[in-house]
Amino acid sequence: MSTALDLVFEKVRAENRAALIAYIPAGFPSKSGCEKAIQALANAGVDAIEIGYPYSDPVMDGPTIQEAAEISLKGGTNAADVFSALKVASSTGVAAVVMTYWNPIEKYGVNEFAQSISDNGGSGVITPDLTIEESGRWLEAVGKSGINPIYVVAPSTSDARLAQVTSKTGGFVYAASVMGVTGARNNVSVDASALVARVKETTKLPVSVGLGVSTREQAKQVAAYADGVIVGSAFIKLLLNAKSEQEGLDAISELAKELALGVREGR
Repeated sequence: MSTALDLVFEKVRAENRAALIAYIPAGFPSKSGCEKAIQALANAGVDAIEIGYPYSDPVMDGPTIQEAAEISLKGGTNAADVFSALKVASSTGVAAVVMTYWNPIEKYGVNEFAQSISDNGGSGVITPDLTIEESGRWLEAVGKSGINPIYVVAPSTSDARLAQVTSKTGGFVYAASVMGVTGARNNVSVDASALVARVKETTKLPVSVGLGVSTREQAKQVAAYADGVIVGSAFIKLLLNAKSEQEGLDAISELAKELALGVREGR
């Protein structure tokens, strides 16, 4: 069964470009603000949206995303709000996935979580802290609900390990471009292209690069070798620094349009 995410990668492959994937935490900058931001990103040309499940102890997230998650948690964001943001995203016509640590999935109920993703139009879940050794119940659950289990690999992942991880992955492989936490960077690490090449030796799945892209030029560089370009902190920073909700929405629309050009210039 093809999900909306699989169709996005078929489409961008046919257009000979990379997909632009935007990340926003559920409930940020507010519950209604998040829905407006999702709509703005979809209108501005992103191909897929990753809804973050705000978590109090995010091991992979840098200060920008942590700050957004704190704002979201203070606003009372819970699982229902994550699924509702997911539904808003999928109903705009873009592919939509959730990124979450394992703890909220377990707390909610493994089968129930996977089914709720599917029920709200989601194509999959990115689980940065779930190892394939501990994935038995999760893989069974996603199999039943027809969504993609998306795993994260890093430059430090060994070749043998890459093959094991990608054999269990669906949708796309999330390649973290650097060792360390998320955040916009001045240049995207050279390790990223080497990592993508190594991943491609183990799987035919699309490979998307996350961590660090914030400009059209960087999107273009990453799109030259990756199938998807994931941008999060750069959008969040604009929303955090905006003087008003509208200013924030205008700023992320502008950036998304620039990045959409970038992913089309890479090849």
